[in-house]
Amino acid sequence: MTKQTTRFVYVTYIASTPEKVFAAITRPEMARQYWGHENISDWTVGADWQHVRDNDARPVEIVGKVLEVSAPHRLVISWAGASQADNPDSYSRVTFEVEPHENGVRLTVSHDELEVGSTMAAGVTKGWPWVLSSLKSYLETGTGFDLSGRKKAA
Repeated sequence: MTKQTTRFVYVTYIASTPEKVFAAITRPEMARQYWGHENISDWTVGADWQHVRDNDARPVEIVGKVLEVSAPHRLVISWAGASQADNPDSYSRVTFEVEPHENGVRLTVSHDELEVGSTMAAGVTKGWPWVLSSLKSYLETGTGFDLSGRKKAA
C-alpha cells in the first residue's frame, strides 16, 4: 500500500539579499543564531547533511542528502528523523527557493513527501513558521528567537 503524502509551503519576505538568506540556511554559525541548530554539510549534490542541536550534548536530530544546489537561489534536501535514517520510506523533501523581490527576498520553503498524519508532518506545520520567522528577525535585526531554550526571560 502506498503511503498518502502531504505538503507544507511557507512563504516569507525578508529585507536581505539572496546571498545572506542562503548563507543563513547553510552556514552552521548562522543557523545557530536563529534556529538553535546547526545545518552541517559541504552542500554539494549527493553529500550528507545533518541538523545538529546547539547544546552540550549536540545530538543529531535530522539527517538527509543534498539533492540539488544552485546557490544562492535553490537548495533541495531530503529530510528524516535521525532515529528513522535507515528507513527509506521515512524521508521527506525540503526545497528552499530564494528569489529577489523588490527591496528584499522572497523565501519559499516547501516540505513535501510528508506522510499524512505522521508526527513529522505535525511537527513541520508548527516548526517551519517559527523557524522562518526567527530567520527573518535574525537577518533584519541581528537577533533571532530563542529556539534553543537557552536564554531565560528576565
